[in-house]
Amino acid sequence: MNRIVNLALRLKIWKDNRGQDLIEYALMAGFVAVAAGAIMPNVASSITTIFSKIQSILEGAAGQG
Repeated sequence: MNRIVNLALRLKIWKDNRGQDLIEYALMAGFVAVAAGAIMPNVASSITTIFSKIQSILEGAAGQG
């Protein structure tokens, strides 16, 4: 009986996709930023600065985890 409960819990976790929307929005924002940088070259330096800051924050968070 315990094995059935464990299997049911694993399947529930496997189907959990709550974070999927956040990832999709982040990818879309990145795509829009790249497209804007290609269309407007003077904005490209600002976009590069923003992504560099995000990268350094994520690397710092990964080092703490």
